[in-house]
Amino acid sequence: MNKLFLAAIKEETIGLDYFNHTGVGKINATYNTLKLINIYEPKIIINYGTGGAVNNQLKGIVECTKFYQRDMDVRGLGFKLGETPFDKIKEIIISQNGHSCGTGDSFVNKKIDMKVDVVDMEAYAIAKVCMLENIEFRCFKYISDNADENANIDWNKNLILGANAFSKFINDNSL
Repeated sequence: MNKLFLAAIKEETIGLDYFNHTGVGKINATYNTLKLINIYEPKIIINYGTGGAVNNQLKGIVECTKFYQRDMDVRGLGFKLGETPFDKIKEIIISQNGHSCGTGDSFVNKKIDMKVDVVDMEAYAIAKVCMLENIEFRCFKYISDNADENANIDWNKNLILGANAFSKFINDNSL
């Protein structure tokens, strides 16, 4: 099976030389995912990265299967938080057996309005590209912080722990 491994930045994948990097944020993730699809023509895209736990029970590597745009906020026009006006795709749900991920172009270090398990900055964009291009998508996040006032400190110190945990995870699960 032709697999493409994507992460936002090299710092999240130290020692994992099979990754391609999209850059941080939804626009970079969308643009670079499309470029990489055109080069590699994958059947499956596996996204790994760090994520902040809104659900503080989560630890280690978690699989996300439900994706939302946490910073699409057009509630003032009567839309729901996370809903893109006039877009047929309201949410992306690959499976009910996984965690929800709210993607946005901001680093979360305080309570957010959206009810999701994990926050990140790229997964929704990659999931949507995969959905539109009919490519299987899997997404794994290493819980690097609790999306709170200590998030920046915790995220920095946990980058290498996440890469090591994903390396072990992928070997144990034959992805």
